[in-house]
Amino acid sequence: MKFANRTKLVLAESIKELMEHIPLDKITVTQIVNNCGTTRQTFYRNFKDKYDLVNWYFDLIVQKTIHQMGISLTLQEGLVKKFSYMVEDKAFFSSALTSSDYNNLMNYDYQCICNFYREVAQRNGDLNEEIQFLLEFYCHGSMDMTAEWVRNGMKLSPKEMSERLIQALPAKLEPYLSTLSQCK
Repeated sequence: MKFANRTKLVLAESIKELMEHIPLDKITVTQIVNNCGTTRQTFYRNFKDKYDLVNWYFDLIVQKTIHQMGISLTLQEGLVKKFSYMVEDKAFFSSALTSSDYNNLMNYDYQCICNFYREVAQRNGDLNEEIQFLLEFYCHGSMDMTAEWVRNGMKLSPKEMSERLIQALPAKLEPYLSTLSQCK
């Protein structure tokens, strides 16, 4: 593993530890670096702010889940895997998804999901204004329901949660996202 990634992982572990006891919006960069024994310079060499750090860590999960849909995972398998990671890192996601900052994980995850689905949909057909609207609407709804699931203690299993999100997919979007139902 590259030195820069090791440093980023140390900072990620530090913020995750802090998030177990402190809401993300109240955590300072000073607390993050003091917790892991590094410097503010090191932090700012790697991240522009704490939200950038949180989003970088989330990207590691996205690479193993969402971006594998249609390649090595189906849509359901990718969602189950994502939600399983969220259950394993419950304190992190509970804090990250309740942040009120504009750069929070909720907005970042929405952009990741929407961009991914948009790219898949464009490969499978012409994205007219109606399909684009449905895609954005679905992504907003799935993000809101994911945040609600987290806030309510993740009572549904990752499999149940993924099944509900798939059932909520508008019928007009299904042909555009059909390639995610099987692995290549």
